[in-house]
Amino acid sequence: MSKKYILTLACPDKIGIVAEVSGFLAAHKCNINESAQFNDTFNDKFFMRVVFTGSDVAGEFGAIAKKFKMDWKIDDSSRKPRVLIMVSKASHCLNHLLHRRRIGTLNIEIPAVISNHPDLREMAEWHKIPFYHLPVDAKTKAKQEEKILQLIDELDIDLIVLARYMQVLSPELCRALKGRAINIHHSFLPSFKGASPYKQAFERGVKIIGATAHFVTENLDEGPIIDQEVIRVDHTYTPDQLMQAGSDIENLTLARAVQYYIESRILINGDKTVVFK
Repeated sequence: MSKKYILTLACPDKIGIVAEVSGFLAAHKCNINESAQFNDTFNDKFFMRVVFTGSDVAGEFGAIAKKFKMDWKIDDSSRKPRVLIMVSKASHCLNHLLHRRRIGTLNIEIPAVISNHPDLREMAEWHKIPFYHLPVDAKTKAKQEEKILQLIDELDIDLIVLARYMQVLSPELCRALKGRAINIHHSFLPSFKGASPYKQAFERGVKIIGATAHFVTENLDEGPIIDQEVIRVDHTYTPDQLMQAGSDIENLTLARAVQYYIESRILINGDKTVVFK
């Protein structure tokens, strides 16, 4: 039975890209199952995602990629991405991801959970996932992040998910994880960045609250946005009630972003993303 692969690419926009890619796959006896493309006319860039069955043609595709100056990759859709989850004390996002993985609606492996607090050890270990308690303060931050990078390398991690990990990563760690670390921010960015967004929202009397999943960058809460969700609230909500209402959409938004990533649906476009759904 033929295997299924996912080709994603980004390059300067030019006539003939779709024809060249589809012709190449046909010539290699590959069958296209899905195809989506986007022309960013403001930046003259072209993005494409193709799901195909057949053989791994990565070795032969290089010539076309060079011709069109493509950034590209071909992923084997049968391989389960290896996801490292980082948390602090809030449990809802971790619980939601672990549950989805357990029932099979999130097709990932989770080799480890890392936390700067011990609170969620029992939850991780109930799911038979190793839990690493790595405390951090100003004096130990560099060593702690060195250990995180060591685990990422040893465990062959594809994606890092900050599931309410309430620590600001150093610029060095952000650069090391560029394009493969997703954070959930409990606010509808770009509003209410940084700490205590629900308190900020309460003080401004907002009528909607939201959650934003975005890539981690050196600029706090300014990475390319992957997915967002909102819910209506009103003047009767206290900060705690806003937080409770927001936790549900944090779960959904983060899970969707992880799903998009593992299905190779996200392409970074400068400070934005292209997400093929």
